[in-house]
Amino acid sequence: MAFLDQPFSWKSATGNEAAMLDGLQPNIIKAHTRERLSILFLTFSNRAGAQKFLRSLAVPVGGKAWVKSAKKHLQEVAAFKQSGTPGSSYVGVGLTMSGYDALAIPAARRPGDASFQNGMKNANLNDPPATTWDPEFQGRLDCVVLIGDATLTPKNAALKAVRTLIASSPGVKEIGRQHGKGQRNANEDGIEHFGYVDGRSQPLFLHEDIDAEVLSTDGATTWNPAFAPNRVVVSDPAGPNPATDFGSYFIYRKLEQNVKQFKKGETALAKRLGIKDEKRAGAMVVGRFQDGSPLTTQFNEGNHNPVPNDFNYNSDPSGGKCPHFAHIRKVNPRGSGGFEAEADERMHIMARRGQTYGTRVDGLNDGKTANKPTKDVGLLFMTFNADIAQQFEFAQSVWANNPGFPAHSSPPGLDLVIGQMPNDSPRPDVSGPLKWGDANTKSVSALPRAVTMKGGEYFFMP
Repeated sequence: MAFLDQPFSWKSATGNEAAMLDGLQPNIIKAHTRERLSILFLTFSNRAGAQKFLRSLAVPVGGKAWVKSAKKHLQEVAAFKQSGTPGSSYVGVGLTMSGYDALAIPAARRPGDASFQNGMKNANLNDPPATTWDPEFQGRLDCVVLIGDATLTPKNAALKAVRTLIASSPGVKEIGRQHGKGQRNANEDGIEHFGYVDGRSQPLFLHEDIDAEVLSTDGATTWNPAFAPNRVVVSDPAGPNPATDFGSYFIYRKLEQNVKQFKKGETALAKRLGIKDEKRAGAMVVGRFQDGSPLTTQFNEGNHNPVPNDFNYNSDPSGGKCPHFAHIRKVNPRGSGGFEAEADERMHIMARRGQTYGTRVDGLNDGKTANKPTKDVGLLFMTFNADIAQQFEFAQSVWANNPGFPAHSSPPGLDLVIGQMPNDSPRPDVSGPLKWGDANTKSVSALPRAVTMKGGEYFFMP
């Protein structure tokens, strides 16, 4: 659709743009606040019961529909900024290919993405065997429901209401549940369990968000955050009007983090490279210091208000500042990958909506390694795609899992955060600078894996 080729303003949207926002689920084109999150995984054994449940989520009953529109969400965000009025809870729903089977949706009305149809178990991502995944992902999974809010009380109320709808719908069964809770540092930036600012660089699809990036952050003159909406939404063939009915492919992966292993790895990497500052060694793994300061722009932390994002790697072609194996350089090379032109690299960028899970009893950034968790905490990796193979699967397999990416005379090695080797074989060496800005690099043994994929699936959010 031509109107999806460029960002647009939701406030002045008319025609197909306005119609799309009226029918699109929230959280796709703009992130929804979900500091408190519950995710339900369901199976369907009764078509009529499944239809009843899905209809009860989307069709107003007594003046309320649980799944609101993207437009209503945007209106609520604007009202909150103007008057502090809190918005309603977020409820999102997605179906797997087996969910479409259970609903007996004709083939012509199903999403056509081949990766979606094949499912995550059949993706070539070097994932652990599905027999090791959490139980809800090992067998049949038909539907996901996300329930989120800024605070616990309204989230729990929405969760209770959705579970009541499940209980009253024949053949709809909850087979798994996951809770998430946002983690924040002292600067109130969102972080993950290794302690690093997370989710700062996002593709933006609306002029209002692009303008805010320019005016309220470090700008957008070097890195352009504006992306066409056709990188996140696609026509929904099950809708009555293909010109205005849209959805998105939703990827979910539960990534368990061994925090103690990661922190020990930071120390080991510093010793191997002869770096006295372990904070910089950690930043070499991630690409940013814990406060979000980009390693390619400075050799120490302390630039977090706001967290910078207007940078590229043009001044760092050799990886002497930010190594080529750094996570954020691997999964967003910003024109420095050497495989493709920057315009083609941008086709692989995704709208990420991740959330942390698990309870911490240690001090998150207390500097102590011995008390750090080894399991039961991690990241609920969630992202919306228009093309799973071109976006998520490409970024995971061709970028993160590829020891030869970005292209360089010294193979950089895997992404040391999310990169995976076939059958969990030993990781190849990585090449890192001995000091910041030094074009001469040293090949050293890589950090052991500290992130384990515990299961996931591909969904379509209609």
